Amino acid sequence: MKTDVEIRNDVLDELAWQPNIDEAEIGVIVKDGIVTLTGTVDNYNKKIAAENAVKSVKGVRAVAEDIEVNYGSSFKMNDTEIAKAAVTSLEWNASVPNEKVLIKVENGWINLTGEVQWSYQKDAAKMAIENLQGVRGVSNLVTIKQAVEPYQIKENIKKALERSAELEAKNIMITVDGHNVKLTGKVHSLTEKDEAQKAAYFAPGVCEVDNELEVTC
Repeated sequence: MKTDVEIRNDVLDELAWQPNIDEAEIGVIVKDGIVTLTGTVDNYNKKIAAENAVKSVKGVRAVAEDIEVNYGSSFKMNDTEIAKAAVTSLEWNASVPNEKVLIKVENGWINLTGEVQWSYQKDAAKMAIENLQGVRGVSNLVTIKQAVEPYQIKENIKKALERSAELEAKNIMITVDGHNVKLTGKVHSLTEKDEAQKAAYFAPGVCEVDNELEVTC
């Protein structure tokens, strides 16, 4: 098992390896395999890229992300300008149903609400706006409404996990309560944990996924 010092060194190396991340802007603290990221970056995309880079490092059990986004005065946009840009971006995205997703912007932070039929539509809405200039963060509160029975949800997720070459499906337990899913069991990395969550989240009828998978090294 890796020590916290070894994990921290690997995280720093991974951040330095990423071409769109300046590792000098990001602080890294590791305790019991849990990585805390701090610092300030000049766009939201760098914040997400740093988090994803850390998740790929073997031995990382969880990520606490405290990175702030500061665009600087020369690139600052007000909430009205951000909202207009977000509305336009959603209108141009074919994966997002027209007039189904509502936008609220407060201090550069976008809150998405509304109701769609598929999880890919919810994800597409977030991806369409998270890289817009001036955006400091996105809360995706869009809900999914679809007529699928709970037993069908569990079976679809089970098959999806078994199809994935990245996962050992036998170590993952699935519990379905209505349209909410809970994943328990063990995986070998945060990347595997995320893959399992995506597989569950993309199943028709799933509204929420409680990912309680434990990362073991």
